[in-house]
Amino acid sequence: MTFTWPAGAFTAPPIVTVVLQGAVGFRVHSITANSATTMTVNVQASTGVTLLGIGVLAVGGPAAGVTVHAHAAAP
Repeated sequence: MTFTWPAGAFTAPPIVTVVLQGAVGFRVHSITANSATTMTVNVQASTGVTLLGIGVLAVGGPAAGVTVHAHAAAP
């Protein structure tokens, strides 16, 4: 998912906080790019698997149905 900041809002890459909303289960996000004009977030989903009585996470994949909130502030 790519966020585009309003023109002239930042002169340097902002400090960003990301929060995920919706969907049940394990979700993880990472900011893959951040500049004064745009930010890209990668959101992955994973399911839990029990193996020999031990809970582990399965391989993650793109998450659907998740709302991503981003708060950006000037550094």
